[in-house]
Amino acid sequence: MSVTLLVPTLDEERVLPELVALFERLDPKPAEIMLVDGGSTDRTCEIAREAGWRVIESEKGRALQINNGVEAARGEIVCVVHADTHPPADMVQVIEETLADQRIALASFTPVIRGPKKTRWGTTIHNWAKTWYAPLITRPHLFVRGVRLLFGDHAMFFRRADFIAVGGCTPGDKVMEEADLCVKLAQRGRVKMVPRRVYTSDRRIAEWGALKANWIYFKVGMLWAFGLRGRMAQHYPDVR
Repeated sequence: MSVTLLVPTLDEERVLPELVALFERLDPKPAEIMLVDGGSTDRTCEIAREAGWRVIESEKGRALQINNGVEAARGEIVCVVHADTHPPADMVQVIEETLADQRIALASFTPVIRGPKKTRWGTTIHNWAKTWYAPLITRPHLFVRGVRLLFGDHAMFFRRADFIAVGGCTPGDKVMEEADLCVKLAQRGRVKMVPRRVYTSDRRIAEWGALKANWIYFKVGMLWAFGLRGRMAQHYPDVR
């Protein structure tokens, strides 16, 4: 099955060159790499075009950007990769082998949060645990079915046809679009985290501090759980 790597961006020129270099090392290669930009004012789109990526412009908002990207994708499978993620060289192979199991509708890699100075093992372990306890607290009917809530920095992947069938991401969501997608795609099959690492930037923790960062993550998650979706974005500021 062909794989599209979809990178939703907004002003990511600082981290994007490293992702370009990592994508060049992928073996096997994806069918396409697509950047869906939400109105960057820096060199984000220019860097992607220079790398030979397909660039699509979209209205700002990660849910909208992902929806537009999946609609335009040429691959049968789409993997959403954040610009500050460091994937393994065999990323495409892992994706193909995982979704060869037709019982799985949505999957992700296992994220490890790290920065230039240290790996954030405390937050990494908490985030792993959260994929279990979040559905237990917020969607217990899914928890008893073994559904996990995955998040955007996990490099989530799915079949394009399944994504379209469930209506994609909720368009108005500025954050937590990935958790909502887990709930939707659980109707189509299993939700699984594969035991293969991706590394994601600790820039939010570095900016906010570990305690504040985890408080923000918790607060936004609770707003999502209780249906207060319009208030989520104001509690989750951009960090670039």
